[in-house]
Amino acid sequence: MASDTILRPGEIKDILLREIEAADLHELNVEEVGTVLEVRDGIARIYGLEKAMAGEMLEFTSSETGDSVTGVALNLEEDNIGAVILGDYLKLKEGDEVRRTSRVLEVPVGPALIGRVVDPLGRPVDGLGEIRATTTRKVESPAPGIIVRQPVKEPLQTGIKAIDSMIPIGRGQRELIIGDRGTGKTAIAIDTIINQKGTGVICVYVAIGQKASTVASVVERLKNAGAMEYTIVVVAAASDPAPMQYIAPYSGAAMAEYFMYHEGKATLCVYDDLTKQAAAYRQISLVLRRPPGREAFPGDVFYLHSRLLERAAKISEDPSVVDGKTIFAPGGSLTALPLIETQAGDVSAYIPTNVISITDGQIFLESDLFYSGVRPAVNVGISVSRVGGSAQVKAMRSVAGRLRLDLAQYRELEAFAAFASDLDQATRRQLDRGARTVEILKQPQYAPMAVEEQVMVIYAVTNGFLDTVPVSRIREWERGFLDYARTQYPQVGDNLRAQKVLSKEIEADLKRAIEAFNGIFGAAKK
Repeated sequence: MASDTILRPGEIKDILLREIEAADLHELNVEEVGTVLEVRDGIARIYGLEKAMAGEMLEFTSSETGDSVTGVALNLEEDNIGAVILGDYLKLKEGDEVRRTSRVLEVPVGPALIGRVVDPLGRPVDGLGEIRATTTRKVESPAPGIIVRQPVKEPLQTGIKAIDSMIPIGRGQRELIIGDRGTGKTAIAIDTIINQKGTGVICVYVAIGQKASTVASVVERLKNAGAMEYTIVVVAAASDPAPMQYIAPYSGAAMAEYFMYHEGKATLCVYDDLTKQAAAYRQISLVLRRPPGREAFPGDVFYLHSRLLERAAKISEDPSVVDGKTIFAPGGSLTALPLIETQAGDVSAYIPTNVISITDGQIFLESDLFYSGVRPAVNVGISVSRVGGSAQVKAMRSVAGRLRLDLAQYRELEAFAAFASDLDQATRRQLDRGARTVEILKQPQYAPMAVEEQVMVIYAVTNGFLDTVPVSRIREWERGFLDYARTQYPQVGDNLRAQKVLSKEIEADLKRAIEAFNGIFGAAKK
């Protein structure tokens, strides 16, 4: 009887096959789990996760609170992984679990973020509720290739006379703003954002390593100017861990790229400032035990900024189609304004020279000029735009051609005149004209000026119409003349705005307006 109950091999096989078919294998959830070996200064060392990718998002789970914290795998070593923790690393401790996500770090992007203040992971920090973004984009993505780029030829007006006239910025350009602490670097960037009102440019302001109170005042300023309607603010404050400050600029670039690639829009990205990002990256690298190099920065600190700034571009007007599918909208652009802080004006330091070599020009702000009352404190001598006149309105190009030369000669003569008691008439005239030029280029903060009005006042000073106006009254003349031109000669501004060229007819009208106002201003002076 016992022999009858023994199952034959064929029967066992059939039973097993039936059981396997009946089992719902789709509900199986296979996870690769690692263990935290140590946590310190925003860095975790992890045992396990042999298949993790560089740059992959990891999910840490605190054994005490049950909270999850996002991390990114940076160092893939033989027996462990070095990961940065994007959040409160104090919640984690040795022995906590870490899971792979099989996704590279990404952030939410799209129109839902406009007008919001977010952290580098795209989470709101402005108390205005959840952001309902439907699209995400990789934080690190390759820069557009040569074929899909076109030359930078369309101006991006900053509204600042000294910059739009002599150091013009084009859409798709990378223009460095560099100078000591407290010389007005952020002010230039904020003025540029405010000046984009009504132009259709989407702006992203990335605050790295700044005090939260400073960022709050900038956001308030943007709100008051109506600029938050087209601006996204990404904040990695000084109180945030170094990994958050490290990824903030890449997150900002990803948010701007959505509008450039998918909607074909012009975008402006301000990175304020990359010196603090480099310092945060140095901190991460040293804790990860990467070998330090010059000034203790790791060997890839140049790549840190080059791969960020290379993402700025002016995209071709032809849509890019792959396999019958449009992969980006035509004609979009990303203009980058990185800020770098120097120590005592030393532009030859490591990080400044790195970023100067990556960008298409620099606006250098000088402490001496700032404290002498020349604001914006732009040093025209070493500031340059490598795109130049091709990204400038023709009317501005025609009136501002002599401006840089006049200023350079004035600076030279000014130094010489300090030691000379007796000056000839021509030298005196040049010094007087230079002083008036410096005065007309001064501009209050948060008051960007329309390009047609800039053309009008620069035309007046370069053509000698202000030679009889006392230097102390130049600013008063400018305010009065612009008000007078708006009411009595509105066609000058309207035609300049529409045609963007200083034609003979417009020039004749402009001359008449200046001469008429000079008569009134001279009579008022007496």
